[in-house]
Amino acid sequence: MLRLTEVCRVHGEGDTAVHALRGVSHEFAAGSFTAIMGPSGSGKSTLLHCASGLDTPTSGTVQLDGLELSALDERARTELRRDRIGFVFQAFNLVASLTAEQNVLLPLRLAGQRPPATLAAELLAEVGLGGLGQRRPGQLSGGQQQRVAIARALAARPAVLFADEPTGALDTTTARAVLDLFRATIDTHRQTTVMVTHDPVAASAADRVLVLADGRVVDVLTDPTPALVADRLAGLGVDPVGSEA
Repeated sequence: MLRLTEVCRVHGEGDTAVHALRGVSHEFAAGSFTAIMGPSGSGKSTLLHCASGLDTPTSGTVQLDGLELSALDERARTELRRDRIGFVFQAFNLVASLTAEQNVLLPLRLAGQRPPATLAAELLAEVGLGGLGQRRPGQLSGGQQQRVAIARALAARPAVLFADEPTGALDTTTARAVLDLFRATIDTHRQTTVMVTHDPVAASAADRVLVLADGRVVDVLTDPTPALVADRLAGLGVDPVGSEA
């Protein structure tokens, strides 16, 4: 379980201080899929960064399976992110000179681990890229590259997978396929997943949607539909995209 308790994040001091998060509390249950949405500047990325240990809250606590992240030193947080947390971003962040298999195993090898020889091929097959392990990123479509990035994020079997606009660079059909892959991974491995997105259709793939505004949680939508999410965002003055039913 991932738990945030009264998390605040302030950038700067005095009159120039920016309150990115204002007392955010939420529990992300094991095996859950949560989308985070809100207007620009609402604190979505800051929440993801604090929850994943990339940033430290100004106050409040973040706990992963009972371990408080802010109590760890930088080395321990780095090891936690490596061993217990996975990341998928809009930019695939693959190494162009490496094959798909080599990209999948790169974080493990950088950590000094010797993964089984068959691990990369197994993970690529799991994300629908069986037989493409020797191709380099330039030989893959955008959707295929994002699948490699997902396989890489899953290599260490993390407790939580964080995704920041994972479908933002993909066309509608490819984006839906990637979201279906997230859903299958969650259902198969009880993979806790937290996704920041601006797209109501992407958000509707989640179990629930956490809506932020001005650094606060203003709504939690369960069983979301694209129309429900779009209507809630419109109420916050957001012109949502991709909100077809």
